[in-house]
Amino acid sequence: MRKTVHIQNLVCDTCVKIITNRLTELRNISNVDVNLEKETVSFDFFAKRDFEHAKHALEALGYPILGHDNILNH
Repeated sequence: MRKTVHIQNLVCDTCVKIITNRLTELRNISNVDVNLEKETVSFDFFAKRDFEHAKHALEALGYPILGHDNILNH
């Protein structure tokens, strides 16, 4: 399955590299594409739990999905 999510705090090319590197390390996550202009991340995953792992990894890095708590704004 493929999913595209809008994320928060995506501001530069370094962010893109950090996200791409971290998500690529996750099991069952592939074809990671980060779009700086649209503030989105797209990736393929195998099962819902894989998507949840990716979502939590994004949050831990400081790039939560839009609509989730943004710890950088507190």
